[in-house]
Amino acid sequence: MLTVDFTRFPLAPGDRVLDLGCGAGRHAFECYRRGARVVALDRNAEEIREVATWFAAMKEAGEAPAGATATAMEGDALNLPFPDESFDVVIISEVMEHIPDDKGVLAEMVRVLKPGGRIAVTVPRYGPEKVCWALSDAYHEVEGGHIRIYKADELLARIREAGLRPYGTHHAHALHSPYWWLKCAFGVDNDKALPVRAYHKLLVWDIMKKPLATRLAEQALNPVMGKSFVAYATKPHLPATDAK
Repeated sequence: MLTVDFTRFPLAPGDRVLDLGCGAGRHAFECYRRGARVVALDRNAEEIREVATWFAAMKEAGEAPAGATATAMEGDALNLPFPDESFDVVIISEVMEHIPDDKGVLAEMVRVLKPGGRIAVTVPRYGPEKVCWALSDAYHEVEGGHIRIYKADELLARIREAGLRPYGTHHAHALHSPYWWLKCAFGVDNDKALPVRAYHKLLVWDIMKKPLATRLAEQALNPVMGKSFVAYATKPHLPATDAK
């Protein structure tokens, strides 16, 4: 299940991509399949080991084209272990709402992004997220949980302040909003509640089968109740200076 829309966020074979806070690796895997040279970075050692295992399995199965590379590594989003201007593309998906110093994270992403490079940022959308917070304290009052809810204009302002130029936005995963509302209403750790189990089965079926009816329904509902807000931006080239 991808949050970034690669028809709006084009990726070329050979692009060097950083998936920052990669989690289980869903975007890193897609970039690898598209021929990129991918670095998946996260502070969670267990998830990084799992991502590395999947990268190896994908290579063995021939899922990535020739020239594509993939590395999984532990790291700190506020102190990235890369030189300036190392990447053509940076993706940070459902991460910034967890980090107190979100401006510091944006600054590090801009530092490692090449001029002309592209960045995709996704966060929980304000409206659906407010419902989750209202229904359940346990949803967000946990170690490493969500510490803020972004309004779209607030996130875009932060992106601009970091020196990036936004060029597009959209919403995603409308069908997932009711699932999280149910989880919050019945208990975020209560997977046995019948409405939660039933809706989860629907989501799994939808992800596996991708039926046209639910694809069209989600497309229509995304502007209204999409669970995620997605923003795309570029790092401008520095103006040319006259030779002395």
